[in-house]
Amino acid sequence: MAKLWGGRFSKNTDKLTDDFNASISFDQRLYEQDIKGSIAHAHMLAKQGILTEEEGELIVKTLGEILQDVKDGKVEFTEDNEDIHMNIESILTDRIGAPGKKLHTGRSRNDQVATDLKLWTREACVELIEDISELERVLLDLAQDNLHTVMPGYTHLQRAQPITYAHYLMAYVEMITRDITRFNQVIAMAGASPLGSGALAGTTYPIDRYMTAEELGFDSVSLNTIDGVSDRDYAVDFLEACAVSMMHLSRFSEEVILHNSSEFGFISLDDAFTTGSSIMPQKKNPDIAELVRGKTGRCYGNLMALLTTMKGIPLAYNKDMQEDKEPVFDSFDTLSVCLKTFAGMMKTVRVNKDRMREAAGGGFSNATDAADWLVARGVPFRDAHAIVGRLVMKAEQENKKLEDLTLEEMHEVSPVFDDSVYDALDIKNGIDRRRTPGGPAPAIVSRAVAIRRGQLDTAKKAGSKG
Repeated sequence: MAKLWGGRFSKNTDKLTDDFNASISFDQRLYEQDIKGSIAHAHMLAKQGILTEEEGELIVKTLGEILQDVKDGKVEFTEDNEDIHMNIESILTDRIGAPGKKLHTGRSRNDQVATDLKLWTREACVELIEDISELERVLLDLAQDNLHTVMPGYTHLQRAQPITYAHYLMAYVEMITRDITRFNQVIAMAGASPLGSGALAGTTYPIDRYMTAEELGFDSVSLNTIDGVSDRDYAVDFLEACAVSMMHLSRFSEEVILHNSSEFGFISLDDAFTTGSSIMPQKKNPDIAELVRGKTGRCYGNLMALLTTMKGIPLAYNKDMQEDKEPVFDSFDTLSVCLKTFAGMMKTVRVNKDRMREAAGGGFSNATDAADWLVARGVPFRDAHAIVGRLVMKAEQENKKLEDLTLEEMHEVSPVFDDSVYDALDIKNGIDRRRTPGGPAPAIVSRAVAIRRGQLDTAKKAGSKG
């Protein structure tokens, strides 16, 4: 089959070359963006008088029909046409003849593919923001229901200080809120239209790049045609945003796995989001959380793959850049399914409040509250730290909790202690007193839930208006 670019070649390419060179197996995913870009280009060519009005209308009408046919599964792409751009152009030309051959006037596949991938990436970010927002709503609901659910907070995986489950969940809400910010930043980074950059040096035709940029929803046009076709920073940024989001899900998954274990027993996962063992009938495995944790590695790999591909490419376009799409597509698919599945898992989780409260009472997690009580009575903090350390050692020797020590036993360590220390050692009281912004007091956490929920609602309204 003759190539659309084959005029200067005296022989056909080798079958191995065709197979190795073709990208239609994966870039067909860009069909809608490619057709939309071509429609905008045709509108512009007709407005500028480069196409006749009749030619422009015929091309636009036929491209719309091709788009619907692809969606309906009536179009079969071929490797003979290498990529999605040449497949669409070939189908268009087969249907309308000579006018179809005029569509490529004033552009190159270089700016065409750059435009397609930018459009796709911007749309993918919007979808992922919706997925992240849905997970955030699930966590906010769960936090609202557990404002007073006491649990131990950890450092070094050692019980540190008592908090609430709501406070714990809101830490992940903060993480995924930053994820939303990152994807919005990617949308902004991909905001300049490369269409009209040509192969690298623009075109002599009187095209209107601002017209096509506006029709396609871009914020501006690229100010340098070389950079227009060779920029893949936005794709790297997208992969980085996906990798960080997966990292957050992986950390969360690790704790879901721990909290669901018999050793912790803080939560119980729903049967719909667990699996069994082929040999051990009692097993109920947290496979969803484990898979999310495992799939994080492929998103890291995709980021490193594109960074490595791009690191030595001279300006402008090089065929190496064909390797940009599969990592981008794979990271999107991976993150999207992980977000949806993880949200479903957390929506059905059962919180074992009694077990959490019991655990919070162990490990001397109220030791800092005892030190703060001493400081409030004029003891320097470092001295208070040492006193409570000795008090903990004594309690360990007596196999007691701090609050179970008698006042006489406390006096053996320091005469400063009086009956009011027991109020300070009460775990719930200790949490309620931590009212600084961002702290675990239920009133503070409730305010944080309301703030984040309000931001989601505002973003949703803004999106629906847009």
